[in-house]
Amino acid sequence: MNELDLTFVDSAVERIGRDGSACIPLLQAVQDAYGWLPPEAMSRVCERTEITPAQIAGVSTFYDQFRHRPVGEHVVRVCVGTACHVKGAGAVYDALLRHLKVPAGDDTDPAGVFTVQKVACLGCCTLAPVVQIGSVTYGHMAPDRVGQMLRDYLANAEAAAPDDPAPLHQGPGRTPPPEIRLGLGSCCVARGSAKVQSAVTAALAATGAPAVLKQVGCVGMCHQTPLLEIVERGADGSEQSHLYAQVDPDDAAAILRRHLRPPHPLRRAALAASRLLDRLLDDSAAGPVDRYAIDTRDAPVHAFLSGQRHVATEHCGVISPVDLDEYLSRGGFAALREAVARGAPEALIDTIERSGLRGRGGAGFPTGRKWRTVRDAPGDVKYVVCNGDEGDPGAFMDRMLLESYPYRVLEGVMLAAHAVGAATAYLYIRAEYPLALARIRIALDRLRERGILCDPSRGTITKPPDCVGGMRSEGSLVPFPLDIRIMEGAGAFVCGEETALLESIEGRRGMPRFRPPYPAHRGLWNAPTLVNNTETLAMVPWIVRNGAEAFAAMGTGASAGAKVFALAGKVARGGLIEVPMGISLRRIVEEIGGGIAGGKRLKAVQVGGPSGGCVPAALCDTPVDYEALTSVGAIMGSGGLVVLDEDDCMVEIARYFLEFTQDQSCGKCTFCRVGTRRMLEILERLCGGTGRRGDLEELEHLGRMVQRGSLCGLGRTAPNPVLSTLRYFRDEYEAHLEGRCPAKKCVALIDYAIDDDCIGCTLCAQHCPTGAIELRPHERHEIDMGKCIRCDTCRAVCPVECIHRRDRGERRGEESGEAEREKGGPT
Repeated sequence: MNELDLTFVDSAVERIGRDGSACIPLLQAVQDAYGWLPPEAMSRVCERTEITPAQIAGVSTFYDQFRHRPVGEHVVRVCVGTACHVKGAGAVYDALLRHLKVPAGDDTDPAGVFTVQKVACLGCCTLAPVVQIGSVTYGHMAPDRVGQMLRDYLANAEAAAPDDPAPLHQGPGRTPPPEIRLGLGSCCVARGSAKVQSAVTAALAATGAPAVLKQVGCVGMCHQTPLLEIVERGADGSEQSHLYAQVDPDDAAAILRRHLRPPHPLRRAALAASRLLDRLLDDSAAGPVDRYAIDTRDAPVHAFLSGQRHVATEHCGVISPVDLDEYLSRGGFAALREAVARGAPEALIDTIERSGLRGRGGAGFPTGRKWRTVRDAPGDVKYVVCNGDEGDPGAFMDRMLLESYPYRVLEGVMLAAHAVGAATAYLYIRAEYPLALARIRIALDRLRERGILCDPSRGTITKPPDCVGGMRSEGSLVPFPLDIRIMEGAGAFVCGEETALLESIEGRRGMPRFRPPYPAHRGLWNAPTLVNNTETLAMVPWIVRNGAEAFAAMGTGASAGAKVFALAGKVARGGLIEVPMGISLRRIVEEIGGGIAGGKRLKAVQVGGPSGGCVPAALCDTPVDYEALTSVGAIMGSGGLVVLDEDDCMVEIARYFLEFTQDQSCGKCTFCRVGTRRMLEILERLCGGTGRRGDLEELEHLGRMVQRGSLCGLGRTAPNPVLSTLRYFRDEYEAHLEGRCPAKKCVALIDYAIDDDCIGCTLCAQHCPTGAIELRPHERHEIDMGKCIRCDTCRAVCPVECIHRRDRGERRGEESGEAEREKGGPT
């Protein structure tokens, strides 16, 4: 084995720092360089810094991100978030291990090419199940497609769209050129938007037509991506928009030819000939353009958009994420200019209090009251922390806001710092969100280059720093002094809890602190600290610009304003939505989401992630506000809405969430560490068909004890999914005690059978990942249940629906009947 080159470690120490707070960033840098944490590199870190071997051991074993053994050339991350889980992520993970022949107990194939890992959530819930290899994301994955996915990656490794592309072909003339808008967020790229961008760029170059190709943020309609919008502008300033959904890259050029006019006569003639050829060669009912066209007046599109109110997502699908000039032209930093011009931070805090804004990332604590507490706390040093550690599986609001509206989030951070008197701010963002991190870094660089954001050591608000450029307020330059730093999370769900997050920033294991004192009094490095969720901060500029009353007028009573939700799961139209508080869950699912996909029956809506609860269909008229959701056993949480249908087993869903929270428990308190383990053991027995008398009563008792005795919010809310499903779906629990799974979902309790309608098409055999079905053309097929892993692939591909899931009890009954018939006894 070659000796490890440790020069990188030395340079990383010089760049990142030597004190204890540099521990996590240094470990991340080392792992990025070597793929894992080699012992020699860890020893060198200790030699060059104040970090001890004990600190490295404690931190590196606490966070999921760190590895202590070599990794393959490529890391395959399988998302096991809620939306992916209910759509079969477990079967995809197992299929990858089988395909790569990964030895039992290992995660890397024998050749050392691929390492397969589970990740709590990749934030692309509308594309479930999702797999990420390097920076390439594959959506709607299935067990029988894993081989094709790996081959595609090796053939096109790391092919990604350039970020923030420059405008193309801005030709002269009195009429402004058309603007081509294309969403290139994480979900959009995973659905093929990067390939559409390449096709559009090539088409523009070929025609020479004047146009502006503009990258925009999340369009919300994730179910329609890749979404291409062409905006034609008149000389009088009028605009006409044309929308094209689910665009295939091969047809992008034909779409552009309908709207763009090349400047040269010969090119115009060639374009006309190309249009004629399109019509002659395309034999579909609609032409290559018309079949992609949608209109905001179309019923499904109108239903999805009309009920929304854009506050945090203002200028959705219009604004370019990192274009500072465009953000400024649309009112960007006007709120900050107004707040600075007023001078008195108390006026800003009063505005936020009157608006009724409550924290959008947890229990809904009043934002203005928290700001005032930090402002009034004694001490010259104060901090602001933006909590972007969106660990809830099934939620992707923070990712979208950071990717699509980085300047708005940063303006919210700056306003919060002005209000509480902080000179330093941290943005704690999940490392699993590389695009969000990249765009925030670009936005910060541009703010500093323009002089809008300055180092506080060079001045104060009352005595502006000596910066070039900056914001203009009544003709005078007002650079804002604030040191904004980025901290990447290392993979610990508990760090979404504010005190655990502060421990992580300080370089330690993310274990919650005892409270009081609260962070508002003693937070980061024992100084008063304001911790707000990303969405909360993104709403602040809108409130300041439009007034507290405008925000308070939305929503209901104590739950004012709007809320961003990630709508995913078994719904027909998944996406990112922002709706006024007080809207019912049923309206969200049936009107905005278009109901259940495939005509199935709505069973429940899982609200609030692992800390939330399952609201049954009968209670889906419940309004979405803090108090109403709490009354039915759920919580608002960060805003994940995962829709469940009749095929979902509520006992298995409860087991899934308990497995997640038990795995993510920091272990500091006994109630959470041991209580959730005992609850999980009972749920595993039930799903395995070995439940015992008294299990349900014991589950309820343990859940109540964990709620009362746990130290932090993660532990106190961990039983919610179990208690809510016990409350509303007790009959399913009782069925599991009898060894039955009514939804036919629990693998240990079901079998598969092929009936006499089988036509012998062999599709089931071709797609079976374990060879449990013998290939016999034109004959009725049979399933070898000894080899079957119950992945459901055969049933999904069967064209005549002759493959059925059934309780194992049914099979045992049939076998018993056959035995009796053979003996000549009763059937």
